[in-house]
Amino acid sequence: MAKYLIKNATIVNEGKQVVADVYINEQRIEKIGQNLSASGAKEINAEGKYLFPGFIDDQVHFREPGLTHKAEIYTEAKAAVAGGITSFMEMPNTVPNTLTQELLTDKYAIGAKKSLANYSFFMGASNDNLEEVLKTDVKNVCGIKVFMGSSTGNMLVDNEKTLDGIFKNATILVATHCEDEATIRRNLEIFKEKYGDNLTPEMHPLIRSEEACYLSSSLAVSLAKKYNTRLHILHISTGKETFLFDNKTPLKDKRITAEACIHHLWFAAEDYKTKGNWIKWNPAVKTAVDRDQILQAVLDDHIDVIATDHAPHTIEEKSQVYSKAPSGGPLVQHAFNALFELYHEGKISLERIAEKTAHNLAVCFQIKDRGFIREGYFADLALVDLNSSYEVNRGNLLSKCGWSPFEGQKFNSKITHTFVSGHLAFENGVFDEGVKGERLSFER
Repeated sequence: MAKYLIKNATIVNEGKQVVADVYINEQRIEKIGQNLSASGAKEINAEGKYLFPGFIDDQVHFREPGLTHKAEIYTEAKAAVAGGITSFMEMPNTVPNTLTQELLTDKYAIGAKKSLANYSFFMGASNDNLEEVLKTDVKNVCGIKVFMGSSTGNMLVDNEKTLDGIFKNATILVATHCEDEATIRRNLEIFKEKYGDNLTPEMHPLIRSEEACYLSSSLAVSLAKKYNTRLHILHISTGKETFLFDNKTPLKDKRITAEACIHHLWFAAEDYKTKGNWIKWNPAVKTAVDRDQILQAVLDDHIDVIATDHAPHTIEEKSQVYSKAPSGGPLVQHAFNALFELYHEGKISLERIAEKTAHNLAVCFQIKDRGFIREGYFADLALVDLNSSYEVNRGNLLSKCGWSPFEGQKFNSKITHTFVSGHLAFENGVFDEGVKGERLSFER
């Protein structure tokens, strides 16, 4: 591994901004200070740029194995690194679903061989694999994923006894997708009766409604409180849900935490008119009021972390009529940019961005030696020029699916360098793929 000396960066870390040098030796940050020198180190002039701990994305769908016509770990990890994401946690709704320890091991082998970013993979729960779920290694796996609402992959867990068993017996973080299936099915029937086959994307947040989200999230919270489960609810999409979460307890002591996603912080229901299926996600993008309440919940600590829910589908798949188009889209390449745009608009501070995309992920998941810019920690870093603009178009996209909900958007910030476990994996648009990412480990 090479040695690097980042000079005169404005370091955004642990609630502060400090101009300093950072010396990286092998995989780790060896020294942070003023006027540093290091023999044999490659020097990077970071004057005027901002150095962040790398974004840790706790919810991505990289589609491998089985769905590699949409995406694969190699392509999506590269897109993530270009976007300043240094570590990801990937979901189990691949083909086959990751429902056994053997299949989980297979995914880790793919990650070790192909991922430019650091990686971890969730163990999947179904209605009948509780015994396998409970074998999950708490020190080397990020968590258990439970779909309490159906989405891509047909992994719905709706058996009350199974849910009870998971929440009662899990010794590891349980991450949930919360939408009440009965409510969604009822809403869909009502819309079909009224509109037949002429359903449109604008109906998506009414079918997958606030009520469906709140009912399911409430159930998850009640089960977690009953059994003192370590619960993490993914992609909160309604303002109403945000009040289910505590913002008084220190994060390290919370047993129930929540996540907001980029698309729920950026888009709103009126955008379906122009974006259509390109912003069709589960849970649905909802009203502008919901969007603003979710951002407020991020700021006031009802919501603890920000993620992407990166979930690519092909252009052909997303171009179908609403009822046939799958939910999900690519976001890892531009998630940081979107947050920096909110910063430019005065809606969130740089310190908060670092906290919600890195520090808090490390605390929530108890990730070992990552998520902060500290001496002795892994050098997972993103160097950002906050005053360099570019426009998103199909010619500069890196995800395999070849499209983005941000097409046509001009961003006013750019990630110039990304370090992954001390390796300079991305520099001014050029990748160095000579070193792969590391498997995340957890202090539990």
